[in-house]
Amino acid sequence: MELKGKRVAMLVDQLYQEMEVWYPLYRLQEAGVEVVTVGAEAGKTYGSKLGYPCVAQLSYNDVSPDDFDGVIAPGGFAPDHIRRHPKANQFVAGVNAQGKLVAAICHGPWVLCSAHGMLKGRKVTSFFAIKDDVVNAGAEWVDEEVVVDKNLVTSRKPEDLPAFALACVQVLKGQ
Repeated sequence: MELKGKRVAMLVDQLYQEMEVWYPLYRLQEAGVEVVTVGAEAGKTYGSKLGYPCVAQLSYNDVSPDDFDGVIAPGGFAPDHIRRHPKANQFVAGVNAQGKLVAAICHGPWVLCSAHGMLKGRKVTSFFAIKDDVVNAGAEWVDEEVVVDKNLVTSRKPEDLPAFALACVQVLKGQ
């Protein structure tokens, strides 16, 4: 259990991409990380794009960057719903400001675009369809499997999950 004692928030909302929540969640748990699902409403069940349920353990009102070692924003259409909540954006920005893991895959960087300028001057990747949003938020966008820029880990699509999860583990180890 190389990362025992670490705690990571997995952001969830309706229409999340199944693999982009569950693959990193289980991989981090295997490494000893406590992964907590966080959504707009604690106790609410959010359905994935295919209807697979995920219950939010905590709400954005219940979390503080001080209580976590990182945060992950999955893809699907959930990021468009997540970033509508100012407290979600503040939480992500706060985790980033503390130099802790901030990870996003596929459409997940939409959340980062709304997290108070955290992408300015950062090198990132994402699903190609949101490239313009990421660039307009101030990032340098590249088409690579995984990009690590200090505490920030980004990937493009489900096929990138092995590299994404490994990079998340490596950043957590380095904290």
